[in-house]
Amino acid sequence: MKYFLSLALIAAISAFTLPAVNSIHAFKIKSIDGGEINFAQFKGKKILVVNTASKCGYTPQYEALEKVYEQYKNKLVIVGFPCNQFGGQEPGTSEEIQQFCKARYGVTFPLTEKIDVKGDNINPIYKWLCNKSENGVLDASITWNFNKFLLDENGKLIAYFPSKTTPDSEEILKYLK
Repeated sequence: MKYFLSLALIAAISAFTLPAVNSIHAFKIKSIDGGEINFAQFKGKKILVVNTASKCGYTPQYEALEKVYEQYKNKLVIVGFPCNQFGGQEPGTSEEIQQFCKARYGVTFPLTEKIDVKGDNINPIYKWLCNKSENGVLDASITWNFNKFLLDENGKLIAYFPSKTTPDSEEILKYLK
């Protein structure tokens, strides 16, 4: 009898457990301009996710990000996630960040609202990206700005690249050729 009650309890709990997220396409996030970015709209394209900052030594990577975005936009989407967790290097408002990116680097790829990429308030997308138990591929620890995650056309994680790996490096471009 205990055995059957245990099975019934497990079945009841399982019925209320959320299914595992196996693709970035399951996520939505507020865009920097107040709209919404639905990752499902990027099905069929690779996605490069980057945590960005406007006052960082790596900020010039915005230029390479935009060039790669323009060159491969038929098969790649880049999404920038402004973050102020590393040295306070993204202190601006959404409007200020957007204006800086457009005026200084001509950024046309999507940017999200400012988020946390680690810690107690980690954005769910980054929680998924950084944990093998969630993404099924790898664990990653974001330690600075301009870390990059590359996802395939089905929204599955392919690779992680640290800040020093530039967007136009062969390490990344080999996946786009």
